[in-house]
Amino acid sequence: MTSHRPRRQPTPRGPFVLDTRELGRRPGSMRAVSRQVPAPDDLGTPMMRVRPGSLLELELRLESVHEGVLVSGSVAAELTGECARCLDEVHDRISVELRELFYYPDRAAEIDEDDEDVFTVVDDLVDLAPVVRDALVLDLPLSPLCRPDCAGLCVDCGARLDEVGPDHRHERIDSRWAALSALRDTGAAGGAAEHH
Repeated sequence: MTSHRPRRQPTPRGPFVLDTRELGRRPGSMRAVSRQVPAPDDLGTPMMRVRPGSLLELELRLESVHEGVLVSGSVAAELTGECARCLDEVHDRISVELRELFYYPDRAAEIDEDDEDVFTVVDDLVDLAPVVRDALVLDLPLSPLCRPDCAGLCVDCGARLDEVGPDHRHERIDSRWAALSALRDTGAAGGAAEHH
């Protein structure tokens, strides 16, 4: 069985990059990392996102294992978005757990290179950016609400149903009867004209 050499990756850079040199390669050694990192511009979904430039709070533990460096801990962020029912601005806070193994390059060579979910240690550095992005975005609410009982907007006029009250209604005419209503109205107008 032949082993293939992994593609050489560029040295990672940026605020999400952690240095593992202090950790060494002795299995069992650990290091705690507490860091605040500015959020990138595109961290979220159209309905809910981390405000660009706001601080992400990382509370992590780096642990040396045989295959590489195990990173575990949490990331917390302030969220902003729109209510899925009334489109008002929504603010929330999220905290998600992280757990990812970054393989040493020689160990990564033993893994199928087609597996895109394999993260590696490059020049003793680990880049948490994709791990943080996946953890946060996958945990965001798909339909955020300003409050659980938000009534939303009127489909006819766009008024906030919480403000106009439960008696707010619009007369609806079934489109199949609309032509008959028009005939009735013109008939009534014609009949009125004959009486004059």
